[in-house]
Amino acid sequence: MRAAVIGGGIGGLTAAIGLRRIGWEVTVFERADGLPTTGTGLGIWRDALAALDRIGLGDTVRRAGRPQPDGYLRKPDGTRIGALRADVHLVTRPALLAALAAALPAGTVRYGAQAPPDLDHDLVIGADGINSATRRALFGVDVRRSGAIGWRGTVDLPVEVGGETWGRGVKFGLTPQADGRTNWYAMTGPDADLESTFGTWHDPIPQVLAASTDVLRHSLDYLPPLPAYFRGNTVLIGDAAHAMTPDLGQGACQAMIDAVTLADCLATTPDDALRAYDTARRKRTQRMAKQSLTLNRLARTRRLTGVRDTLLKTALALAPKPRDNWSADLERDELAG
Repeated sequence: MRAAVIGGGIGGLTAAIGLRRIGWEVTVFERADGLPTTGTGLGIWRDALAALDRIGLGDTVRRAGRPQPDGYLRKPDGTRIGALRADVHLVTRPALLAALAAALPAGTVRYGAQAPPDLDHDLVIGADGINSATRRALFGVDVRRSGAIGWRGTVDLPVEVGGETWGRGVKFGLTPQADGRTNWYAMTGPDADLESTFGTWHDPIPQVLAASTDVLRHSLDYLPPLPAYFRGNTVLIGDAAHAMTPDLGQGACQAMIDAVTLADCLATTPDDALRAYDTARRKRTQRMAKQSLTLNRLARTRRLTGVRDTLLKTALALAPKPRDNWSADLERDELAG
């Protein structure tokens, strides 16, 4: 059986690995000329690590990163709202992509290449991201604007404690890396600039901004719910299927879980694999996308922020501890639908 994967990002490479493990011949078409050498950090949650364990790459990714230390949710003056205890493993995007690409035979990924329009493969996987041409061809659906702007960067500046700081309609996040560098991200309105918005906030935010050079700025978009994640022999994974705002930090994680679930469905229910994948993943990921957009809108509120912060403090205090049996839950919930 032959599969064509359109897009050689995190979801596309994971899908290629998963399909090759069950005996498929796979070709990945990636428009970029090669793997990226720069990029900010990603938080890999335990369910995504469990998915990587299923294809033999969990430990490799763990070695490429580090556990995320606990942090705090704060107000702009530095007052703590509550503790942020995320069971997350941090790894940079280039390191994750390099680990995935190294698990594939040379020549599997065709860099600098677009998929031909007349693909005759048994399966076509649309892993071509938030602006997916594959999705538009299947359903004619495009992303919508959230109204927020995202900013990202990495600085050579150690930060002891990370977390997020929420103000009136804006927020700023810090994530320390193991090598003494710090990832940061921010959310503002479309007309705001970083210095006037965050320059007077608590330390070390002004120092981080002063040390920042290569800053990425982009619109925070999301995808309305699709009626299905497949049509015919073409299936969508990752942002092509369920692009969401980054507020839950789940984009890369859900793409990898999509890919591993798809491979498992092809192995266990080959006659109806795409429908089984759709059943296992569509409602779950669309619910997560809705939750992420709700959190985005909560962070963007400019009124009654005191009430909001009190609600957040209560929610953080009542948050359950991470589950020890997340891998078992993944197998039961994701693969059994």
